[in-house]
Amino acid sequence: MKKWSINFRIWHWANAIVVMGLIGTVLLRKGFLSYRENAQVILDKLSAIDVSITLDQAKTIARAIREPMWEWHIILGYALAFLVIYRIVLFFTQSGKKSFQFKELNTHHKLVSAGYVVIYATLFFMTVSGLVIHFYQDLGLLKETAGKIKDLHEAVYQIVLYFVPLHIIGVVAADIRDEKGITSDMINGGKN
Repeated sequence: MKKWSINFRIWHWANAIVVMGLIGTVLLRKGFLSYRENAQVILDKLSAIDVSITLDQAKTIARAIREPMWEWHIILGYALAFLVIYRIVLFFTQSGKKSFQFKELNTHHKLVSAGYVVIYATLFFMTVSGLVIHFYQDLGLLKETAGKIKDLHEAVYQIVLYFVPLHIIGVVAADIRDEKGITSDMINGGKN
């Protein structure tokens, strides 16, 4: 029997791709596609060719430029929702429970497992809050309430932003130190 089932490995790598995509859309939105900064660029460039628009018009154009990218954030959010549900289902399989077998683990591995519990809870919160933000009108919520949920969503995002590099560093360190093949096990399933 494999240490990690094919279902769990597919979930793991699909989740990694989706989370990286979501992070990418946020970083693009806050960086290269910032409507505030791009609005000023639009104003400056149009002014250089003697075209005059207001700052609000420039912001509207800048937001329109980034809109297709933000649609990807929503699509990836739906994918994350599916993967969160899929992970809950996987929890009920032997392979899916491996992260939660605290009795058999040393202190280091118990802390790592607790970290996974935190990231799973975080991803669950991000999924639910993202869906609430997206469907706030259908849910009968005020825009102000959706705004507060969005603020929480963005604050909790920091956990994901820190988890990803820490996870990669931790896996590389474990592979080098005492868990040889940990990465390849998540690819080929490993041996139990």
